Amino acid sequence: MPTSTATLPGPLRLGDLTVETPVVLAPMAGITNAAYRRLCAEHGAGLYVCEMITSRGLVEGDRHTLDMLVFDEAEQVRSVQLYGTDPTYVARATEILCAEHGVAHVDLNFGCPVPKVTRKGGGGALPWKRGLLADILEGAVEAAARYGVPVTMKTRLGLDRDHLTYLDAGRIAQETGVAAIALHGRTVAQAYSGQADWDAIGELASSVDIPVLGNGDIWEAADAVRMVEQTGAAGVVVGRGCLGRPWLFRDLAAAFAGEETATLPRLGEVSAMMRRHAELLSRHMGEERGCREFRKHVSWYLKGFAVGGDRRRALGLIDTLAGLDDLLADLDVDEPYPVSELGAPRGRQGSPRGRVVLPEGWLDDTDGRSTVLVEASDEATGG
Repeated sequence: MPTSTATLPGPLRLGDLTVETPVVLAPMAGITNAAYRRLCAEHGAGLYVCEMITSRGLVEGDRHTLDMLVFDEAEQVRSVQLYGTDPTYVARATEILCAEHGVAHVDLNFGCPVPKVTRKGGGGALPWKRGLLADILEGAVEAAARYGVPVTMKTRLGLDRDHLTYLDAGRIAQETGVAAIALHGRTVAQAYSGQADWDAIGELASSVDIPVLGNGDIWEAADAVRMVEQTGAAGVVVGRGCLGRPWLFRDLAAAFAGEETATLPRLGEVSAMMRRHAELLSRHMGEERGCREFRKHVSWYLKGFAVGGDRRRALGLIDTLAGLDDLLADLDVDEPYPVSELGAPRGRQGSPRGRVVLPEGWLDDTDGRSTVLVEASDEATGG
């Protein structure tokens, strides 16, 4: 049934890059590799971001970092999220992505809530240092501009409710030439717990002239529509909601085209998707490693289906595609989709943290230009 498109945003414009459906796949460590990006892209037009890599790791040619920087042959727009705390490293890494890897979009991560990142001043901790944030953004934008590549950033509300940074981050992003800012409507202290604050997303959208993308608690396409209608956001970023459901991007594309739909695949269709996913992973990584990587997805794909514990455990131990085929063959292909799972949170949630782990004296100075941070080369998470 058609729905009104009067309040729905059109294509997302990031500099010279146009994203026909204003939906972005959030970078997720160990999830949004080339295989999963292709699987999601096959269902809807959007922007599909590589799992986060570190600027220092890229500059220094770290093998693990380079192994993550792999693209599928069908990937038309290469999009990468970059982590960094040093303006020089971030600028150089941005240039390497544009010049040597054909990247068409660079996103900077200032939203990661993981303690091992925030204790070094990275991720969601960094926007507290407004001057340092500006220097990093300026360097990246300048480096990317030489190649006509837009730079965006992702952030959170702030460290906690007493130390909010998102409005300053939006102002700085606009002043430094950032093409868009994505806001996860939670604080670092919340991590993935509680409810996302969509009102704050709306406040940011009304305070800046650059596009604002909303992130947090988008479990169905209808949630994305409600978010943009409620906040005035130019689009959405989807993370945990698509775990085990790459077809969600089909529903999102339809929703932003003004159509009301919900894909409800039977178990046979889900098992075919599982096989396709494992096959793509094997193509990129080799069969043994690809099957190992696939194991983590089993519980998400089968969430809510009446598949017994023994079968689930066996699927979580597969090491060959033939073994996967044998196990999938015995599933009830006609079992309907468990509609009780619609709208329910997926992936990690956890509990709020009593305090955010930060470098000593971090809160004493809001500029940060004199701060010396040792940038890690092996962080691989998101936010």
